[in-house]
Amino acid sequence: MAVPLTLSSQLPVVAIVGRPNVGKSTLFNRLTGTRAALVSDLPGLTRDRREGIADLFDTKIRLIDTAGLEEARQGSIADRMRKQSEQAIAVADLVLFVIDSRDGVTAADSAFARIARHSGKPVVLVANKAEGRQGADGILDAFSLGLGEPIAISAEHGEGIGDLAADIIAALGLQMPAPTKKKRRGDDADSAEAPEKPERVKPIRVAIVGRPNAGKSTLVNALLGEDRMITGPEPGLTRDSVSSDLDYKGRLIRLFDTAGLRRKAKITEAAEKLSASDAVRAIRFAEVVVLLIDAERPFEHQDLTIGHRVTEEGRALVIAINKWDLVSEKQKTLRALKDTVEESLAQVPGVSLVTISARSESGLDQLMAAVVKTHATWNKRVSTPRLNRWLDEALQRHSPPASHGRRIKIRYITQPSTRPPTFVAFCQRADALPQSYVKYLTNSLREAFDLPGVPIRFSLRKGDNPFAKS
Repeated sequence: MAVPLTLSSQLPVVAIVGRPNVGKSTLFNRLTGTRAALVSDLPGLTRDRREGIADLFDTKIRLIDTAGLEEARQGSIADRMRKQSEQAIAVADLVLFVIDSRDGVTAADSAFARIARHSGKPVVLVANKAEGRQGADGILDAFSLGLGEPIAISAEHGEGIGDLAADIIAALGLQMPAPTKKKRRGDDADSAEAPEKPERVKPIRVAIVGRPNAGKSTLVNALLGEDRMITGPEPGLTRDSVSSDLDYKGRLIRLFDTAGLRRKAKITEAAEKLSASDAVRAIRFAEVVVLLIDAERPFEHQDLTIGHRVTEEGRALVIAINKWDLVSEKQKTLRALKDTVEESLAQVPGVSLVTISARSESGLDQLMAAVVKTHATWNKRVSTPRLNRWLDEALQRHSPPASHGRRIKIRYITQPSTRPPTFVAFCQRADALPQSYVKYLTNSLREAFDLPGVPIRFSLRKGDNPFAKS
């Protein structure tokens, strides 16, 4: 079974907390040097905990972006968001409590400052949106929170970030690293003999996508073995793509939980538009995409649209049928699902289809095994000699059709790249070869070299073998 990983369990943990729309995600992006967190004027856009690594004066810390703290009735979405933030505070070594200096101290700030104080964790008070001379009164008000002197910053414009970084390191009880002198050429005669650092194996990037309420966050929680993502019966709980790392039998996996994708015509709210765009970016960034299907409403039009988008982007595809424990006639339903996949996603024959139940945590090992296997296929490379032996056999079995009375000769094939497997064949009249014959070659390639369930790029170029001796 998969084992959850922290981004680096040995690094100090810093949680960014505060009420909605004070700029926590903007600060997270600024400190990590990424655009990982969605940023908008819309309050409450962040719902799940997001982790990242920040490098402050050559000192690495693990940073957690959290949902806005709000008073809410028990069991509501806001209440679940608050519990996620409180969990982040519980595991943190330091809390960054962020307020909006232009708004001053609000009742919500005061209420949640008490939570931060009672946690027993050291707190750095951050007065954000203080660009120029704005928010001076709000900065003075911040002393009333009893969290010490506020650090005035503008996360959006990068003002005061250096001072904040220094305060973070001091609050964690760490030492600022001493400046190092640049070595002049020849100073270190033994540098050439220094052992090389082993390359860190990069994790497989896996995006979990699907329609709203298919169980994507529940699946991620089941794989991680903890309630990392907010879940519930309400559709659209997940807003932005959140990454989590785990170890599956020694193989590092980076999971991206994404917002549910609906048809464009049904998306009217600005927050959902941002979430949908972020989910599409996650597909482009991923290596393997798990398309999660609701077994109670399998393969609706939007499911197939998402599947087509994944293959068009050249990503490896695995289909997971969730809520399988609720299906009564399993064999009959499974045959029907396989027929639908074969017919509707004909461009990737042999795509892995795994039945799971995220809630009861069944079928997860089979799903992760399919992810690792599909990733290996997506990265597969075939040597040029083997390709050209296959080409000779394929041409003998079914020779290219003639065009205007002249035969089309395919002389050579090579694989210039993987991810997905990409092949280029050279022939004299590439534009005259019908697509039906190109499809024959593609399917023959897939069968001969065991490339099921991944997109294959096959193109033709005019000319003779470019590597042939003249």
